[in-house]
Amino acid sequence: MADRRALLIPGRGYDTRAPLFAYVGEALRRLGFEIHEVTWQVPRDLRGDRTADWVDEQVAPALAKGVDLLVGKSLGTLATPLAADRGLRAVWLTPVLNHPDIVAALGRATEPFLLVGGTGDALWNGAVARRLTPHVLEVPDADHAMLVPGPLARSAEVLGRVCTAVEDFVR
Repeated sequence: MADRRALLIPGRGYDTRAPLFAYVGEALRRLGFEIHEVTWQVPRDLRGDRTADWVDEQVAPALAKGVDLLVGKSLGTLATPLAADRGLRAVWLTPVLNHPDIVAALGRATEPFLLVGGTGDALWNGAVARRLTPHVLEVPDADHAMLVPGPLARSAEVLGRVCTAVEDFVR
């Protein structure tokens, strides 16, 4: 029986069945988390000025059941204000660190959070990440999907590094 609850929050085109979530979810299960997933179909006509509210509307109801950890990717990192407001620990995969609302919410968070990103991702800013938290995994050359150039085995190694960082963070 799981004694902790984690909520997985997808990205725009990266749902919770994708590799990062599949492996991070399994790592969390092995550490005693019950895994719950937000599923969504992002409206094609979703305006930029409505995006944060839309994410909030999708995620907030799932928090009513009690959550110990949020794990969000990309678009899902627009849930950072919810984590900050509710005092929740979080893992943010490829957070949109050029979005001022996300950076502001991370700056006022009272619980620890892990930021995971790559230097090949235009939405990642390692200097900002390290300013916000000591819990950072920055992967050289990794893109927004945390894939690196070269043989695919290198990207699989990155996936393992992400899982290890998450395991170390939540222990």
